[in-house]
Amino acid sequence: MERKSKPQFLMIRPDHYRISYVINPWMEGNVNRTALGKALNQWESLYKIVANFADVRLMDGHEGLPDMVFTANAGLVIENRVLLARFYHPERRAEEELFCEWFESNGFDVVKTPEGIFFEGAGDALLDCDGRWLWAGYGLRSSLESHPYIAKTFNIETLSLRLTDKRFYHLDTCFCPLPKGYLMYIPSAFDAPSNRLIEERTDPDKRIVLDEVEAPAFTANAVAIDNTIIMNCCFPSLREKLGDAGFNVLETCMSEFMKAGGSAKCLTIRLDEKAIKNRKALSTVTSRIIEVTGQLIDSGLMTEMLDIIVNGGG
Repeated sequence: MERKSKPQFLMIRPDHYRISYVINPWMEGNVNRTALGKALNQWESLYKIVANFADVRLMDGHEGLPDMVFTANAGLVIENRVLLARFYHPERRAEEELFCEWFESNGFDVVKTPEGIFFEGAGDALLDCDGRWLWAGYGLRSSLESHPYIAKTFNIETLSLRLTDKRFYHLDTCFCPLPKGYLMYIPSAFDAPSNRLIEERTDPDKRIVLDEVEAPAFTANAVAIDNTIIMNCCFPSLREKLGDAGFNVLETCMSEFMKAGGSAKCLTIRLDEKAIKNRKALSTVTSRIIEVTGQLIDSGLMTEMLDIIVNGGG
């Protein structure tokens, strides 16, 4: 019998981690308020848990790049090909070349996201656990324009989900695909069309909805390895739901990283994701050019049109 290989992950020690600027709501009020020793202990705990189930490769961080520890944003890796991140905020853009160098030197087929299109890696692109399609977030960090490019790069159907709550600025902070078709997510983090798409693709009995108490605890920012789910904390009702679905939950405190808006999933990136063999590059992104003339501003027509577009998921 062929021995199943261990999952592969990449992590970066938080030696240079701190909060020195504000680029998301969680950072507000936390500048220069991180305890590095405590952060190192929390990271080490997560590392040891993940290493029990997977092979974890380590990359060096760099002084002046405190968010580089959140390796989920380095890019998206599927079958040894990586689409590198193109960061929205200037504070993180120096990370791009460093991640590029690491992936190239470790034998990955590296593809760069085009200039002018923002894409924040596996923080905003999550593969269905059966490899059938890719869930992709947009609206706060990653551009909607990146989704057709993702679909073409990996030859995979890419489903666009619009994020609307600034607290959940990356898809992986509010959305966690699980094995056996399960999905753990926060419906209030998405607009109505995105929620309809989620419901169309996920059976009702496989949807694990997180409430307004569980959501701020970064429960959805979890690392799923087979039937084991690693997260910051798990409330009793959620543990029961996950247990009934056949999952084992391991908790490890991530409080120092939550100050910067991240948790367990943000600190890791999977290096060996695999999609189904027979797949096509499809994207739910559509566009249409229309021409409108007249008193658009004074009549209020422009405002009405924009409301229609946004309410429709555009």
